[in-house]
Amino acid sequence: MDFYNNTSPIGKLSVLCIYHIVYEPTFKSIIFHHWTECNLKCLGCYCKVEKLDFSLLPDWQIRVSTNPPEKAPERLLSLEEALSMTNGLDIDRAIFIGVEPSLDPGMPVLAREMKSKHKTYNILFTNGVTLPDLSNIDEVIFSLKAVTPESYKNYTGGDNRKSMANFRRVYNSGKKLQAEITLIPGVIDADEIEKVARFIALIDNKIPLRITGFIQLSGQAFRAPTGVEVESAATLAKRHLKTVNYLSGEMPRVGTPPIRLF
Repeated sequence: MDFYNNTSPIGKLSVLCIYHIVYEPTFKSIIFHHWTECNLKCLGCYCKVEKLDFSLLPDWQIRVSTNPPEKAPERLLSLEEALSMTNGLDIDRAIFIGVEPSLDPGMPVLAREMKSKHKTYNILFTNGVTLPDLSNIDEVIFSLKAVTPESYKNYTGGDNRKSMANFRRVYNSGKKLQAEITLIPGVIDADEIEKVARFIALIDNKIPLRITGFIQLSGQAFRAPTGVEVESAATLAKRHLKTVNYLSGEMPRVGTPPIRLF
């Protein structure tokens, strides 16, 4: 599929991999969750133990640390069904997340139709291994995982050369770009996060980086970092980048409760 051009008619890709939709009134955002067979096998993947958007779950930290493995969704939405659920909503942003939304063939069409119907600012969260048509995507948030090949392979089972090359490719395309990475003590440590920041800075030190503290996951021995550890990792990253944000499980959620549409 062409990287910049998507002319598929709305009916051509009727079936999506959308299994869950959430609307956040505070931010006027609609979040489309895509269920695909991911091209990575990340040890700390939350989708393995929880399908629902965390914003719906007041006890989400307990849930992901105790839930058994999730099963595949029983039903996926058509393009027409997904669009109909946006009727009457005040929407500024459409967010496409997953398992891995870039692997949903219908995602670019949904992005196009959301922009046509609601004039949305469209944001894609991706691991960057595969790039879909980005014609109607305004911003890409890359989950870089790690830049050291051994660390990346140990954590994801994959090779990071494609994602790193695609990170540069999206930057060169002129799309707005952000990066994110998860701090996992003993797996993806603060020194690896500094290496990620250094890699990003070689491209452009104004690209923002978000550091998220890992949440204890059912079936994994990795522990969650403390807020101090997350902040310390951010301090290292700030040596190289102008904008570094961070989030840990100790921080409260902001905004009004979201609404589950599907």
